[in-house]
Amino acid sequence: MAAASSPHVPTTLEGPFEPVTRRFDPSLRRGSDDLPMDHPRLRKNVTSNFPEQIALALSTPTSMWVSWVTGDGQIGLNVTPVDPTAVASEVWYGKESGKHSEKRSGVSVVYSQLYPFEGLWNYTSGIIHHVRIDGLEPETKYYYKCGDSSLAAMSDELVFETLPLPGSGKYPSRIAFVGDLGLTSNSTTTIDHLITNDPAIVLMVGDLTYANQYLTTGGKGASCYSCEFPDSPTRETYQPRWDGWGRFMQPLTSRVPMMVIEGNHEIEPQADNITFLSYTTRFSVPSKESGSDSNFYYSFDAGGLHFIMLGAYVDYNQTGAQYQWLEKDLRNVDRNTTPWLVVAWHPPWYNSYSSHYQEFECMRLQMETLLYQYRVDIVFSGHVHAYERMNRVYNYTLDSCGPVYITIGDGGNIEKVDIDHADEDGKCPSATDNTPEFGGVCHMNFTSGPEKGKFCWDRQPEWSAYRESSFGHGILEVVNSTYALWTWHRNQDMYQEHSHGDQIYVVRQPELCPIASKGNKVLPAPPPSSVAATFTDRSILAIFSAVALVVAVALQASRT
Repeated sequence: MAAASSPHVPTTLEGPFEPVTRRFDPSLRRGSDDLPMDHPRLRKNVTSNFPEQIALALSTPTSMWVSWVTGDGQIGLNVTPVDPTAVASEVWYGKESGKHSEKRSGVSVVYSQLYPFEGLWNYTSGIIHHVRIDGLEPETKYYYKCGDSSLAAMSDELVFETLPLPGSGKYPSRIAFVGDLGLTSNSTTTIDHLITNDPAIVLMVGDLTYANQYLTTGGKGASCYSCEFPDSPTRETYQPRWDGWGRFMQPLTSRVPMMVIEGNHEIEPQADNITFLSYTTRFSVPSKESGSDSNFYYSFDAGGLHFIMLGAYVDYNQTGAQYQWLEKDLRNVDRNTTPWLVVAWHPPWYNSYSSHYQEFECMRLQMETLLYQYRVDIVFSGHVHAYERMNRVYNYTLDSCGPVYITIGDGGNIEKVDIDHADEDGKCPSATDNTPEFGGVCHMNFTSGPEKGKFCWDRQPEWSAYRESSFGHGILEVVNSTYALWTWHRNQDMYQEHSHGDQIYVVRQPELCPIASKGNKVLPAPPPSSVAATFTDRSILAIFSAVALVVAVALQASRT
């Protein structure tokens, strides 16, 4: 690992850092076209009622969701849904290869994407199966098959490994984060690169297939839908792209659980004002298990981490159900059992790119204080098609107790990489730009700090530590209850050994940043005197650096 061979891996204790921008490499293309549906990684390779698009998702620390699709989707002017009960939903599993002594059955569903406009094609899916298998032991390999044994239509044997239990003092080996993936050649590089990093779990922070970059009749997808299809009566989708995406992801998702959250490209409006039907039907998430009544927000544990997935395209106001659920979920987190608290949703709150600048200020104003009071450690988002890591921040003010916000929306989709920054001449959006597809508009001028009274900074904001316009993915490796190594891997570094784009140890300081409780009101931490490293005693800084290096070496040794 680069962490072990590098002379120094910085830690958040050394921050806040001077902002750094690595600009787009002009020798690269900003994007690539989508893979065609007859591409080997997208086309169907099973027959009849055999399972395909197999995917895992965490349910509880001792149970797992297994999902797959059988049969064929139909697309045309007139489509007739198939009977979802025609094929059974079974998973056979066990701890030895070839010995699947446990059996669980589940549910099967179909959905339709229908358009009330003349000439638009409709779609109805194949049979989508969801089975929950339970009684799983931690840190154990399980071998499984899924399908319908009565039809002799079972998958080949597959294998996955369960995660450590909460409270065990252990953590998943590697946690992958990726967003705004799509199905381009760049997406292929992203996933291939991610697989080589061997994650134990994957978090997908919204915008999965980009099926809504197409007309219902298919054809070629557009990098700009409104530019290419200005006469479309609605935002159309080509639903077979969902099936292609499921096949594309199966080599990863059939052996590693993938946790998803919705993005704006999953909205997919259709007849009767129905939205998000592909997303809510195709994926199993632990909503009920975490006390949520919605697939748009939920939480789960993975070893010593508690993850919260929030919905930006459903009501996030303090009077709404999601906020009330979030407050309860945060209140119930035991930081002795799960020291790390990680939150993810699709559109970023902190973002210095022109694209989607201040788009979800309303959500930030409603929820940020709650996350700060409960000392969320890291926040991941997508939406902006580039990479950006923030200094610890709260309410646009540098704050040593604020979360580390990271934008990881650089998965490689057809809409291309974002390269413009709001602080550059002529690139500051107007107050009427970047209107969210859900919720209100709360664009605001800054009320304090160096840019008081302005809508955009005239230089990279002090809360933006590092930004780069490249496609890639990230890996989080938790070392212990206070140290976690974050590494962002740009795609073009895939073939360069020990190469990465950004790397830092995120360090928790629970003794300096108390968590809110009854009778304990949390106030913002005093702002640092400057953006430069705030340690005046360089001997202390040297100690922190040495500790980081020792931890990195120990981490590497534990893997060999």
